[in-house]
Amino acid sequence: MFRHYVHLPTTLLALVELLILVSAPIIVEGLHGRAPHVAKILVFSASCFIALLAMGLYSVRQRARFKGVVLRVGLAHLLAIAAVVLFTFFFEPLRPAQRQLVEWAALSLLLISIVRLISDRLLDEDAFKRIVLVYGAGQRAQSLSQLRRRSDQRGFRVAGYIPALGEAVLVDRDLMAPGPDDRLRDIAGSLGVDEIVVAMDDRRREFPMRELLDCRLAGIEVIDIVSFLERETGRVRLDVLNPSWFIFADGFRRDPVRQFTKRAFDILAAFTLLLVTLPFIALTMLAIAIEDGPRGPYFYRQRRVGLDGRVFNVLKFRSMTVDAEPDGRPRWASSGDTRVTRVGRVIRKVRIDELPQVFNVLRGDMSFVGPRPERPEFVSQFGETVPYYDERHCAKPGITGWAQLCYPYGASEKDAIEKLQYDLYYVKNHTLLFDLMILLQTVEVVVFGKGGR
Repeated sequence: MFRHYVHLPTTLLALVELLILVSAPIIVEGLHGRAPHVAKILVFSASCFIALLAMGLYSVRQRARFKGVVLRVGLAHLLAIAAVVLFTFFFEPLRPAQRQLVEWAALSLLLISIVRLISDRLLDEDAFKRIVLVYGAGQRAQSLSQLRRRSDQRGFRVAGYIPALGEAVLVDRDLMAPGPDDRLRDIAGSLGVDEIVVAMDDRRREFPMRELLDCRLAGIEVIDIVSFLERETGRVRLDVLNPSWFIFADGFRRDPVRQFTKRAFDILAAFTLLLVTLPFIALTMLAIAIEDGPRGPYFYRQRRVGLDGRVFNVLKFRSMTVDAEPDGRPRWASSGDTRVTRVGRVIRKVRIDELPQVFNVLRGDMSFVGPRPERPEFVSQFGETVPYYDERHCAKPGITGWAQLCYPYGASEKDAIEKLQYDLYYVKNHTLLFDLMILLQTVEVVVFGKGGR
């Protein structure tokens, strides 16, 4: 969906909860003997569903336990109520009565919590997983066997590995598929396989073209390890990547329609955010003035690398002391960094320090959604040591992005490599609807202060 893979259980859960959001107001109105007002119910249901998306409740990377999920459902309903009140301020005929709105929200909150409890405790996720057979048992196949996070294994279950001819076996031998001398199609059929992942370390050795073609014609999907891991993990794994994949993979487009819609979305979103956050901007400037005096700088500019490697000045609220880098050497913020001011600790945690970047968006230096812009010094360093690092500059940098949702604050080369994998996934698959989804889920990052330093 929107060039982004969504697991079937997540889709089914979203549909069930959308049905609850529509049904709960109808049930309440029926109990009171009133005829349901369709338009009011649709406004309420749409607001709640968007708020549930914003709280990350349909993200496969959601790791909150049941209490955390219920907390997010409750916050989503509060956000939805606020959104309904704000929206119907301009469209009064669509405004539900205050008691109506509370009753609708209370019932839908209760029903969704029950559904979440049932899905968490009783439903077997394996029933929805694709059964996968891996052709290869070497280094590339090992990268698949090392997936440990539950979120990375929600879409599949490995039935076994078949070592390629002349390939060293690096995966657990207990995971080997039976019958290495049997036909690939027969092995796949006996295991009930839905998909074969080709994970050979060297395809120049006897590539089983005929056998894989037989499996493909028998209705068994065949996919290479790079595309499989991209689909399942939401990132482009550098350890299995080869340059030819960039050339032949679907994506990495710069079509004029996409560029126009992205720019139009950026301008609209920037003006909207600026209008909504003006009180927070004024309060932040006041807080900085109280802590450092009215003559202290409120903003700071810093050189960052943007689209196609062009350097621009990013604008932020100042969250560190004026002499944060007295020796002129660039360094990342660390946990408990003493350079961060008292106001800075707060605004960095809830991302208010990023708000002035809307002016960078309006100028065209940045987009609302994209890879985070890095300083030229770090880009030069990583460009020499991290493979494919410069490819992240094929898209405009963003205030928020896919890597920020999926990975915490990065302050090392290892972190840069991890975030690059998510950035490459975004550069390859970005669409307007994917941008909207990322923007919505950024609300959860801000509300819960994820990754801020």
